[in-house]
Amino acid sequence: MINGVQVKVCGITSLADAQAASDAGADYLGFILYPKSPRFVSLEAFEAMRAKLPDLKKVAVVVYSDTADLERLKDLGFDFVQLHFPNDTPFFEAAVWTEIIAPNQLWLAPRVTPGKEMDPAFFPLTDHVVMDTYHQDKHGGSGVTGDWTEFSRLRERFTRVNWILAGGLKPENIAEAITKSGARMVDVNSGVEASPGVKDHTKLKAFMDALRSATD
Repeated sequence: MINGVQVKVCGITSLADAQAASDAGADYLGFILYPKSPRFVSLEAFEAMRAKLPDLKKVAVVVYSDTADLERLKDLGFDFVQLHFPNDTPFFEAAVWTEIIAPNQLWLAPRVTPGKEMDPAFFPLTDHVVMDTYHQDKHGGSGVTGDWTEFSRLRERFTRVNWILAGGLKPENIAEAITKSGARMVDVNSGVEASPGVKDHTKLKAFMDALRSATD
């Protein structure tokens, strides 16, 4: 934690990047299990790394397809599951997820199309909600920043939820993002990469330094 702000470094694909994130001050490591992502890590690859990973919380990042996928994540060493799904998913379907993954381990990331509002019906199902930037062809990691003012509004209105800010965060804009959003948890990915799936360790340190300066 950096001056009261928790940081998740997502898109980890190697032990070297995991260690660099830990050394820089990360609180969480995110592993993307979505096969279409350029940062995809298979469950077998995660298993091979798991014993040597830094002692940080591990987050499985998945795109919802069916409950069988969630069942497979149980007992694999993840502390949390970050679930990306359409904002118009029926509530009764979403409620089933909490029968598989406990609400305090489930991070929900509704995919909200422009002009729509995030459906608050999902909020009682989780302790954490990720606000990521909408992209027509991607579920995250697009490098595009989101609406920080809207994040602040939601955070102030729904205070029970732990809000996580994602989307286009990087060393050059994290200070402004924190100021405008009031975020106490942030999720960084492409903004600290040398190429998709490969972290730039200098950028990682610069990101943490910029966050530290912004919150002193």
